[in-house]
Amino acid sequence: MTIKAIPLPDSYERIILTKNSFGEWLRTIRLKKDKHVYLYDGSLKKNQAAQFAVLDILVGKKDLQQCADAVMRLRADYLFEQKRFVDIVFRDNNGKPYAWKGGNNKMGFDIYLENVFSCCGSASPDSYRVEKQLKPVISLHEIKPGDVFIKGGFPGHAMIVIDVAVNNKGSKIFMLAQSYMPAQDIHIVRNPLNEKMSPWYEIGEVEKIITPEWIFKKEQLRSWQ
Repeated sequence: MTIKAIPLPDSYERIILTKNSFGEWLRTIRLKKDKHVYLYDGSLKKNQAAQFAVLDILVGKKDLQQCADAVMRLRADYLFEQKRFVDIVFRDNNGKPYAWKGGNNKMGFDIYLENVFSCCGSASPDSYRVEKQLKPVISLHEIKPGDVFIKGGFPGHAMIVIDVAVNNKGSKIFMLAQSYMPAQDIHIVRNPLNEKMSPWYEIGEVEKIITPEWIFKKEQLRSWQ
């Protein structure tokens, strides 16, 4: 089962996306049959109530692929599969670029990502954060798959918009995915305020996006493009 197979509420359809776009790629990610979230060391996460489904994405064996790192992992994996190697660049707090220059070398790519997570991601208290590489989204109504809700700093958090749908009235709904601390399986979160709609979130006129383990302000939505 993939993300695009997750059922929609009545009257909604997934938004149309450009072929080979990041959003289209996200929908193809497979989900694990086991819905438990495991930490990087193989142990179970204490809170097993936050997730709706678990992405079939490697976590690694180090406490590195946390929240912002998971966002970078998905973006980097997409660019790698598209062979857009020149676009795989992340920056640390000083603006120093960490660019992938190894072409199609998958083993080397995983080592590169570990270095990025150490220097540019959640594990680095002074990290440049993904936030500074993204541009603000003016309105929640412009939301699309691949966008990121993010609060930089330490502590901070980041969650990726994993899919978006719309009804014939133009009302949009979206799903969110996250990793967390310690490093753990990337998972689609439930909607704690509306179990009937879960895992989808309605945009409406909300000022805050309340997720099982974090609350974002609507102004904290950002985009890669």
